[in-house]
Amino acid sequence: MKRTVLLGITALLLGLFSVLPACTRKSAPGQSANSPGSKQQTDQTSAPASGGQLGETKVFAGSIGSSNDLQMKLLRSGDDLSGTYSYVRIGKPITLKGTIDKDGNLTLFEYDAGNAQTGVFKGKWDTSDTTAVKIEGTWSKPNGDKQAKFSLIEEPISFTSGLELITKQIKESDNKLKYDIEAQYPQISGSTEARITRFNSLTKGLVSKKISEFKKDMAERSAEEEQPPSDSDMRSDLGIGYHIALANDDFVSVGFGIGGYSRGAAHPYSYTEPINYDLKNGKTLKLADLFKPSSSYLKVISAYCVNDLKKQAKAQGPDSALTSDWIQTGAAAKAENYKSWTITRKGLAINFDAYQVGPYAAGPQFVSVPYSALQDTINPDGPLGQFVK
Repeated sequence: MKRTVLLGITALLLGLFSVLPACTRKSAPGQSANSPGSKQQTDQTSAPASGGQLGETKVFAGSIGSSNDLQMKLLRSGDDLSGTYSYVRIGKPITLKGTIDKDGNLTLFEYDAGNAQTGVFKGKWDTSDTTAVKIEGTWSKPNGDKQAKFSLIEEPISFTSGLELITKQIKESDNKLKYDIEAQYPQISGSTEARITRFNSLTKGLVSKKISEFKKDMAERSAEEEQPPSDSDMRSDLGIGYHIALANDDFVSVGFGIGGYSRGAAHPYSYTEPINYDLKNGKTLKLADLFKPSSSYLKVISAYCVNDLKKQAKAQGPDSALTSDWIQTGAAAKAENYKSWTITRKGLAINFDAYQVGPYAAGPQFVSVPYSALQDTINPDGPLGQFVK
């Protein structure tokens, strides 16, 4: 039986990061440039994921039909909308032009390179969440055929210096060793400055390292097996996705989700790794860089997380797999417990992978620590200073 690539990571990213305003890229069935559901090619670059005029141009990510790798960039000028959209696996931008009324009802017509209309989006521009615009509706062919639901959410990207974020994708399969790999990672375009290329090297390097380790493990497993796997054996897989927690001229905060399955294992695995990058100074941010020197920030974060996790456990009822002992140990004020964090508009997002604050059955856990709870420890001259001034 063949497993679907990203089985483990899909559950991780949907369950763990869905509470964040940013959307997560993950593998999905391919799309054609003009209609949902067609086969695509691999190793592609997506259309731009940010940039333009701050406050007018918005960047969205989401799903259409069975595909969840849709990216859209829209410029709103009065009642007029214009921009592009693309599928990560294809990367070719498709032109959009349309209108929006005072109630947020929008119509977007898509056009191919020959300026022929190939589809239409009809939906609602929802601003009920002050941190992110949402758009939901229906896509169809110009004549109304082949309808598909679409859903988009604004990404927290606000570069003002001509920089843009694009998505790179890697897909590989080995039918001899019976494994599949699908990975996506962000790259900044629009500049060749060292601080930009350094970020690009970090994100590409993280993904390349995970892939290399996975391939090595698959080769070693194969060498130890008495006979090669048959066509009926379950395949192994590795999936890597990411979400942009926040990106502006000061820093880029990216959360990676790594998951997969090794043939013969009892269950899939999944975990998170962040890259928090000081874009101004071209260096990786450490958690301590966000706070005043010698402050008790770890104790403050830990106290909030322990209390929040216990509330989550209580809300889950008597059958909750989260226990006080697990929480107290896994969320204690130790640096090793707080390696997976990202910066959001609302607060510091802390990710607890499976087994950290609960058994495997409890899955990964998430806590958003509001900046109001951290204001006494935040370094006003650091990356979080903009949220407490």
